[in-house]
Amino acid sequence: MINYFTGQGFERDGTKEFINFLSISKGSCGECRSQSYRAFDYKYINQAVLDELIDRTTTLSKKIASFMTYLKSSTFKGTKYK
Repeated sequence: MINYFTGQGFERDGTKEFINFLSISKGSCGECRSQSYRAFDYKYINQAVLDELIDRTTTLSKKIASFMTYLKSSTFKGTKYK
């Protein structure tokens, strides 16, 4: 059984909806990377901070993508489909 551990899609009890919200979260990681580059361009942050932000958001995005892949291949479709 899948143990849902995060917000939006959890209460809907369906894997497809949860994957949708994970996709939105993954998009937010990309937006954060985009804004990080902008902050660097305007000299609000230095190269070290930019590198850390890019590393963290890239890592998180990859983890979300892996989790989405796992959920898509799972036979568990959510408790509302029992």
